[in-house]
Amino acid sequence: MTVKLTHQDNQAILTIHGRFDFSLHAEFRKRSEEALELEGAREIVVNLSRVDYLDSSALGMLLLLREKAAGNARSQVLLSGAHGMVKQVLDVANFERMFRMA
Repeated sequence: MTVKLTHQDNQAILTIHGRFDFSLHAEFRKRSEEALELEGAREIVVNLSRVDYLDSSALGMLLLLREKAAGNARSQVLLSGAHGMVKQVLDVANFERMFRMA
């Protein structure tokens, strides 16, 4: 389980591997704060393509990131690569109404 931050053009990309649950809270918060501080990053992409499980604490972390990005006025959040059970959880939680999804 890791959260990796990369920067490409105007995007800060947070790539999560494995289970996205409360055990990633501290690491996700740290990488999210780093992403919000990156100069020129107008969009924060949360790459979920390698996530095989996510729970309600992960949903809360994503909502908190969205709130912080909105307060940062220069950043938007995009959720990408969700599939299988992860996509189903996001659909049930109506995240497509709150996030851009790809």
